[in-house]
Amino acid sequence: MTAHDLAGLHLAETGDDGPLVLCLHGIGSSSAAFAPQTGALAAAGHRVVAWDAPGYGKSADPDGDLTLDDYADTAAAVIRARVSASATATARATEAHVVGVSWGGVIALRLATRHPELVASLTVADSTPGSGTSPEKAAAMRARVPELERLGPRAFAEERGPRLLSKDAPPELVRRVVDTMADSIRPPGYRQAAESMAATDLRSELAEVTAPTLVLCGEKDRITGPDASQVLAGGLHRTAYVIVKDAGHLANQEQPEHFNAWLLSHLHIVTDNRTRTRNRTRKG
Repeated sequence: MTAHDLAGLHLAETGDDGPLVLCLHGIGSSSAAFAPQTGALAAAGHRVVAWDAPGYGKSADPDGDLTLDDYADTAAAVIRARVSASATATARATEAHVVGVSWGGVIALRLATRHPELVASLTVADSTPGSGTSPEKAAAMRARVPELERLGPRAFAEERGPRLLSKDAPPELVRRVVDTMADSIRPPGYRQAAESMAATDLRSELAEVTAPTLVLCGEKDRITGPDASQVLAGGLHRTAYVIVKDAGHLANQEQPEHFNAWLLSHLHIVTDNRTRTRNRTRKG
């Protein structure tokens, strides 16, 4: 597939017409990562769309090099397509609540600066300003690619997957995360994703994000860690920062009840505030 082309993009969709929630997975996963969220969001009246990023899962491999801007623009195309297809779309129903985990959070933040009119709110979980914040981090990110090519997806997942959870995570969850990674990643897509991370440092553009943002981080995140999430929360203007207890890097999967409660509360507050603002505008 080419950049911004939705023809080869796999989208997992749940829920009827309602406020759109777009879910963007991490660098070692797919739409399957949001299984613990989709039911709760749909039950709360949301329409949920989770992508397999280009080169991941059931999506086609990219035809050429993709930058972070390309991923953000493709996500924007998904929002436009799904909003226009909604039977209840109105003049104001032109945006989505965007949930991004790790690499997906980096894409979500760039989406919010490139296409602010499409983003009603952000939830950024266990994420980072990018791996381009230091030469060491960028090199480490790029070094993952030859490791994947050498080991293959299954052995690579067996090596990296357990670190995405806390040391106390139940074995069945560890196995599910490893299996999801092994089934989701391929060298062409992973290479593009890793380079997009290695080339990115969002710190200077965080202040440009206008969407209200919930920043969450697992207390026991061993990958990006609370420090990286604190950088995001400190650089954003309209933000709340939450530590999810007893969770590693995949807080949404390890502590889904706590994660979902914070996510749904955030969406409710954003929706309520927007409704009050519209009502005041009409009265004025």
